[in-house]
Amino acid sequence: MPTPESFFDPNIIIFGKLLLAMILGGIIGTERAVLAKQAAGTRTFGLVSLGACLFVVTGSFVDVAYLGILSFDPMRVAAAVIMGIGFLGGGLIIFRGDSLHGVTTAAGLWIAAGIGMAVGFGMYSVAIFATLLSLIMFTGMWYVENRFKHWFEEVKNDVPAL
Repeated sequence: MPTPESFFDPNIIIFGKLLLAMILGGIIGTERAVLAKQAAGTRTFGLVSLGACLFVVTGSFVDVAYLGILSFDPMRVAAAVIMGIGFLGGGLIIFRGDSLHGVTTAAGLWIAAGIGMAVGFGMYSVAIFATLLSLIMFTGMWYVENRFKHWFEEVKNDVPAL
């Protein structure tokens, strides 16, 4: 029985995976931002989910593309990059009073590392698509998240929503 991968360009399948990961992470983040009033919201969760998917997809590609060709494990390099970026991202996150700042920037730095790794491994179209999804999550979802916050505040205060 043919698999979906046999009918489509492999990059289309990867694009679908990246998009789905971003959407699902964004949904969870929206709940955290709007209902739970947490600092990490739609954009942060969407970017982290997108980044994790990108790292896995890149790792899968590297295993197949470089198997037996190189005398080193390229995924060890990738793991070192991920850890280093995590350390830098942790330095960006600060508390000011009761609020947390820099989480989305740290998530953006993390996804940028994934994009850089994808480019480094020759996955150019996947890196470009992940960049576009990141920009959508940074800019477009900021608007959506704020609209949800205002809508829930209006409902909470028994004011009719617009």
